[in-house]
Amino acid sequence: MGENDFLAGMKGFASDNYAGVLPEVMEALQKANYEHARSYGADDITARTIQLFRDVLGANVDVYFVFNGTGANVLSISSATQSFNSVLCADTSHIYCDESSAPETFTGCRFFALKSNAEGKLTPDVISKRLIRKGDMHYAQPNIISLTQTTEYATIYTADELKAVGNLAKEHGLYYHIDGSRFFNAAASLGCSLKELSTDIGLDILSLGGTKAGMMYGEAVVVFNKELAKHIAFKHKQSMQLASKNRFIAAQFEAMLTNELWRKHAIHANAMAQMLHDNIKDIPGVQVTKPVQANGVFATHPAGWNEKMWAKYPYYVWDEHTNEVRMMCSWDTTEEEVLGFAAFMKGMAI
Repeated sequence: MGENDFLAGMKGFASDNYAGVLPEVMEALQKANYEHARSYGADDITARTIQLFRDVLGANVDVYFVFNGTGANVLSISSATQSFNSVLCADTSHIYCDESSAPETFTGCRFFALKSNAEGKLTPDVISKRLIRKGDMHYAQPNIISLTQTTEYATIYTADELKAVGNLAKEHGLYYHIDGSRFFNAAASLGCSLKELSTDIGLDILSLGGTKAGMMYGEAVVVFNKELAKHIAFKHKQSMQLASKNRFIAAQFEAMLTNELWRKHAIHANAMAQMLHDNIKDIPGVQVTKPVQANGVFATHPAGWNEKMWAKYPYYVWDEHTNEVRMMCSWDTTEEEVLGFAAFMKGMAI
């Protein structure tokens, strides 16, 4: 099956970014399109959605809607740093490995990539070892800790793990950021509220993903620490992330947060990943490499399978040296697709 066939209707496991738009979100967009509204976030939909964020998170947060995840991370980090600062993040993090040089270019900061553990997580002990040379003008001064939830390995920080990092950040006067492009999947997997993974763990600022969860486009920067709210509106514009028709991003988040729509679809995506894991883990030549905790499965298999597998079910090679591959499930992944993928992979092993 060629690329054109794939584009004509085939679904794969390369990324949850490949999925379409949730019907409920599409309906919200259509409703937002019915009348004219004030631009740049001065509309009623944006006001309602920001209040909904405050109700859900139990805090008087400020919310800034942006076009994409890189924009959300750049805006978040730049609001908490100056160009002589450094950012402490995992060596596997998206901001370090997969956003080109955008974070460094737009923030001017040094990014220190700290060694993550086997599950792609940072621990307070590892972070502490970089909290050195305070006040030394020759050393980029750490000012923010950034975690990824879920991690790049689709593993999840528990609320207690997040609190431990939050306590460390507070102790050393650092800001605390989470890149939450799959934050909804983490909360669904843990069976907890969004508040428990943000407000309650001492977070200062959150990049909350919507696109991978089923929105057409758009993310939200949620500011918990009022110190960061002083200048972020100006940076929002400066970073070219302020949408003139802001209501179309806000409307999507309003749909996602109303009655926890996000949870229903995140639970489904997570369940499909677990089903995928259960159906490929015993295939000869396949070795699952990471715990399956959200909507992603990581495994190795013979590199000779790649071309035939990709032609039928596209997925992503994570590590070219070991042929560790990443298979992502989304809100519209079906049981039939999972079982078909597993059966095809099993056929490769024969």
